[in-house]
Amino acid sequence: MTILIAYDGSADSRAAIEFAAKHLTAEPTVVVTVWEPLLVQLKKYPLAAGAIDPNTEDEAQAQAEQHAREGAELAVAAGLADVTYRAVADNESIWRTIVDVADEIDASLIVTGSRGLAGVRSVLLGSVSNHVLHHAHRPTLIVPPAKNPPAAHN
Repeated sequence: MTILIAYDGSADSRAAIEFAAKHLTAEPTVVVTVWEPLLVQLKKYPLAAGAIDPNTEDEAQAQAEQHAREGAELAVAAGLADVTYRAVADNESIWRTIVDVADEIDASLIVTGSRGLAGVRSVLLGSVSNHVLHHAHRPTLIVPPAKNPPAAHN
Protein backbone atom coordinates (compact mmCIF):
# COMPACT_ATOMS: atom_id res chain seq x y z
CA MET A 1 0.00 0.00 0.00
CA THR A 2 1.23 3.47 -0.88
CA ILE A 3 0.29 6.90 0.44
CA LEU A 4 0.18 9.79 -2.04
CA ILE A 5 0.71 13.24 -0.52
CA ALA A 6 -0.05 16.25 -2.71
CA TYR A 7 2.45 19.01 -1.93
CA ASP A 8 2.73 22.51 -3.38
CA GLY A 9 4.87 24.27 -0.80
CA SER A 10 1.93 25.92 0.97
CA ALA A 11 1.44 25.92 4.74
CA ASP A 12 -1.59 23.64 4.31
CA SER A 13 0.38 21.08 2.33
CA ARG A 14 3.09 21.15 5.02
CA ALA A 15 0.39 20.50 7.62
CA ALA A 16 -0.80 17.53 5.54
CA ILE A 17 2.68 15.99 5.58
CA GLU A 18 3.03 16.53 9.33
CA PHE A 19 -0.40 15.04 10.00
CA ALA A 20 0.31 12.01 7.81
CA ALA A 21 3.62 11.37 9.58
CA LYS A 22 2.04 11.67 13.00
CA HIS A 23 -1.14 9.65 12.43
CA LEU A 24 -0.53 7.11 9.68
CA THR A 25 1.43 3.89 9.84
CA ALA A 26 4.69 3.72 7.95
CA GLU A 27 3.83 2.96 4.34
CA PRO A 28 5.71 3.75 1.16
CA THR A 29 4.93 7.39 0.42
CA VAL A 30 5.00 9.37 -2.82
CA VAL A 31 5.04 13.17 -2.57
CA VAL A 32 3.58 14.69 -5.74
CA THR A 33 3.79 18.27 -6.95
CA VAL A 34 1.76 19.20 -10.04
CA TRP A 35 2.81 22.00 -12.37
CA GLU A 36 1.01 23.58 -15.33
CA PRO A 37 2.73 23.57 -18.72
CA LEU A 38 2.36 26.67 -20.90
CA LEU A 39 -0.19 25.07 -23.24
CA VAL A 40 -2.43 24.13 -20.32
CA GLN A 41 -2.23 27.69 -18.97
CA LEU A 42 -3.15 29.11 -22.39
CA LYS A 43 -6.08 26.70 -22.69
CA LYS A 44 -7.36 27.63 -19.21
CA TYR A 45 -6.69 31.36 -19.39
CA PRO A 46 -6.78 32.43 -23.07
CA LEU A 47 -7.26 36.11 -22.22
CA ALA A 48 -3.96 36.10 -20.33
CA ALA A 49 -1.98 34.84 -23.34
CA GLY A 50 0.02 38.06 -23.64
CA ALA A 51 0.95 38.00 -19.97
CA ILE A 52 2.31 34.43 -19.93
CA ASP A 53 6.06 34.27 -20.48
CA PRO A 54 7.03 31.16 -22.49
CA ASN A 55 10.38 31.06 -20.66
CA THR A 56 8.58 30.34 -17.40
CA GLU A 57 7.74 26.76 -18.38
CA ASP A 58 11.25 25.49 -17.60
CA GLU A 59 11.18 27.54 -14.40
CA ALA A 60 7.79 26.10 -13.45
CA GLN A 61 9.05 22.56 -13.96
CA ALA A 62 12.22 23.26 -11.96
CA GLN A 63 10.20 24.86 -9.16
CA ALA A 64 7.84 21.87 -9.08
CA GLU A 65 10.82 19.52 -8.82
CA GLN A 66 12.16 21.62 -5.96
CA HIS A 67 8.78 21.62 -4.17
CA ALA A 68 8.43 17.86 -4.57
CA ARG A 69 11.96 17.29 -3.23
CA GLU A 70 11.26 19.68 -0.33
CA GLY A 71 8.04 17.82 0.46
CA ALA A 72 9.85 14.49 0.48
CA GLU A 73 12.53 15.90 2.80
CA LEU A 74 9.81 17.22 5.14
CA ALA A 75 8.09 13.82 5.09
CA VAL A 76 11.31 12.01 6.02
CA ALA A 77 12.10 14.59 8.74
CA ALA A 78 8.56 14.13 10.12
CA GLY A 79 9.07 10.38 10.42
CA LEU A 80 7.77 8.85 7.21
CA ALA A 81 10.01 6.21 5.66
CA ASP A 82 10.42 4.95 2.11
CA VAL A 83 9.57 8.37 0.62
CA THR A 84 9.91 9.21 -3.07
CA TYR A 85 8.81 12.30 -4.95
CA ARG A 86 7.55 13.30 -8.37
CA ALA A 87 6.85 16.53 -10.19
CA VAL A 88 4.09 15.90 -12.71
CA ALA A 89 2.85 18.17 -15.50
CA ASP A 90 -0.90 18.48 -15.61
CA ASN A 91 -2.67 18.03 -18.93
CA GLU A 92 -6.16 18.99 -17.83
CA SER A 93 -6.29 20.14 -14.21
CA ILE A 94 -4.26 19.83 -11.04
CA TRP A 95 -6.89 17.78 -9.22
CA ARG A 96 -7.27 15.39 -12.18
CA THR A 97 -3.51 14.87 -12.28
CA ILE A 98 -3.43 14.03 -8.56
CA VAL A 99 -6.26 11.52 -9.03
CA ASP A 100 -4.55 10.03 -12.10
CA VAL A 101 -1.22 9.61 -10.29
CA ALA A 102 -3.04 8.02 -7.33
CA ASP A 103 -4.65 5.56 -9.76
CA GLU A 104 -1.33 4.91 -11.50
CA ILE A 105 0.47 4.01 -8.26
CA ASP A 106 -2.66 2.39 -6.77
CA ALA A 107 -2.43 4.63 -3.71
CA SER A 108 -4.21 3.32 -0.65
CA LEU A 109 -4.77 6.91 0.50
CA ILE A 110 -4.50 10.43 -0.92
CA VAL A 111 -3.48 13.11 1.59
CA THR A 112 -3.81 16.81 0.76
CA GLY A 113 -4.11 20.12 2.53
CA SER A 114 -7.41 21.94 2.40
CA ARG A 115 -5.98 24.92 0.51
CA GLY A 116 -2.88 25.36 -1.57
CA LEU A 117 -1.11 28.08 -3.47
CA ALA A 118 -3.87 28.54 -6.06
CA GLY A 119 -5.20 31.59 -4.16
CA VAL A 120 -7.98 33.45 -5.93
CA ARG A 121 -8.17 30.82 -8.66
CA SER A 122 -9.26 28.21 -6.12
CA VAL A 123 -12.06 30.46 -4.92
CA LEU A 124 -13.27 30.97 -8.48
CA LEU A 125 -12.74 27.43 -9.75
CA GLY A 126 -13.28 25.36 -6.61
CA SER A 127 -10.47 23.99 -4.52
CA VAL A 128 -8.20 21.23 -5.72
CA SER A 129 -8.79 19.23 -2.54
CA ASN A 130 -12.56 19.42 -3.00
CA HIS A 131 -12.31 18.08 -6.54
CA VAL A 132 -9.89 15.32 -5.48
CA LEU A 133 -12.30 14.30 -2.71
CA HIS A 134 -15.25 14.08 -5.09
CA HIS A 135 -13.49 12.40 -8.01
CA ALA A 136 -10.98 10.01 -6.46
CA HIS A 137 -12.20 6.45 -6.16
CA ARG A 138 -10.08 5.81 -3.11
CA PRO A 139 -9.84 7.12 0.46
CA THR A 140 -8.87 10.79 0.65
CA LEU A 141 -7.73 12.69 3.72
CA ILE A 142 -8.00 16.49 3.61
CA VAL A 143 -6.00 18.10 6.40
CA PRO A 144 -7.22 21.51 7.60
CA PRO A 145 -4.76 24.35 8.22
CA ALA A 146 -2.53 23.97 11.24
CA LYS A 147 -3.74 26.04 14.15
CA ASN A 148 -1.21 28.53 15.45
CA PRO A 149 -0.65 28.26 19.17
CA PRO A 150 -2.18 31.18 21.09
CA ALA A 151 0.18 34.06 21.80
CA ALA A 152 1.59 34.17 25.31
CA HIS A 153 0.04 36.80 27.56
CA ASN A 154 2.31 38.98 29.70
